[in-house]
Order: sequence, then C-alpha cells, then structure tokens
Amino acid sequence: MLHDRVLVRPEGGEGERRSTGGILIPATAEISKRCSWAEAVAVGQSVRSVEPGDRVLYDPEDKLEVEVRGATYVLLRERDLHAVAAERLKDSEGSTGLYL
Repeated sequence: MLHDRVLVRPEGGEGERRSTGGILIPATAEISKRCSWAEAVAVGQSVRSVEPGDRVLYDPEDKLEVEVRGATYVLLRERDLHAVAAERLKDSEGSTGLYL
C-alpha cells in the first residue's frame, strides 16, 4: 500500500565520516546541505522509475522516517527523488545509469 512512495534504507550513518582524503569528520561538524543515497527496499504500485534494489538520491530534509521491525527506513514520494542509479539503466544507449 505504498502507492507512489518508495521505502528506502539510508546508506551510511549520521555519525563520523571520512573525507576522500582520509580526514575524519566528527558527527558534530556542520556541513552544507547535500543529498543522500539510499537503497530502495520496496516500491508502490504507482512508482514507474524505481525498482527494489536501485539506489536513489534524495534530500534528507524532505524525508519521513519510519521504523519497521526495529529497522529505520525513509519513506519518500517518487517525485521527491533526484536520481536513480541501477545496473539495468546502463544498458540504454547513451545512458549514464542515472535518471534525473
């Protein structure tokens, strides 16, 4: 009964993280607004561009967290997704694997 929504599992935690140069950034450090990647776990019957297992890019400030069987997920509308990355999209001619 997700209709036009996508249930995703966020990647990485909100704790400490490491920059590409190896610098440890504490969880309390303030960063600029940025989108996050997550794995789609379930999709509603009206979702057209996402399948379970795809990676999606979303704005963390527009999220709605839900807890299912002790695990925390994020519930998003398909229209709020910024990109979709999937192996099946790479086969399309001229595609980068992302849908914006």
